[in-house]
Amino acid sequence: MDIFSVPWLILALGAFFTGLGKGGLPGAGNLTVALFALVFQTLPGGVALSVGVLLPILISADIAAVLIYRRHTEWKFIFRLLPFFLIGILAGWLVFDYFKSRDELLKTLIGAVLLGMTALHFLRQWTKSTDKEDKSRANEPKGSLILGIFFGLLGGIATMLANAAGPVAQLYLLAMALPKYAFIGTAAWLFLIVNVAKVPFMVDLGIINTEWIVISLQMMPIAVVATMIAPLIVKHINQKLFETLLWLFVVFAGLKLLA
Repeated sequence: MDIFSVPWLILALGAFFTGLGKGGLPGAGNLTVALFALVFQTLPGGVALSVGVLLPILISADIAAVLIYRRHTEWKFIFRLLPFFLIGILAGWLVFDYFKSRDELLKTLIGAVLLGMTALHFLRQWTKSTDKEDKSRANEPKGSLILGIFFGLLGGIATMLANAAGPVAQLYLLAMALPKYAFIGTAAWLFLIVNVAKVPFMVDLGIINTEWIVISLQMMPIAVVATMIAPLIVKHINQKLFETLLWLFVVFAGLKLLA
């Protein structure tokens, strides 16, 4: 892929949105998944390759996010989710192995995941609004093993198939009533661990390989810089309008992959 070609620029935009998502802009990460899937569906590697190329970029942004928010982490919630995330990753690996040679089916699956994560995002927003009206809930964080199992398994499968588990983890952490910075810091550490754990599975699937890792390496600095400047960008834009446009595009891309 030529540098500064249209596909390369679209991927660079996706890497930028990855950083924005890790730096605090909800929904941007799923836009990245959509952009990468739309580019790679026209290339020989197909949609499956987009998932592997994106993973090192996500890890680089996760590292930046952890460095920024490292002091704001609630490890008990990570320990509650992580075992079930790992089981979900294993299940997702088995499903991905079946679908990777069936590109049309995988496109449909990733499209369905994107639309499902979009629905979860708006459910999270609705839950957040409800919690603001219920002061007693906001002041009394609570956990649930059943919720941890459900969201962990669902998140592990979603992140393995499409790198799109953000809304799943966010909805769970929101239910735990975490303060803002603890919310971001906990999610940052969770996804760094989860994404690193996915690497050997994606190498085994052949979607992380020496031929395409160069694209990942080119995009990683863009994602890191975007993660570091995300708070400044978000501060100077109409975030509600921007998030709405982002999610409309994710829905459009999901429907296009389903078509």
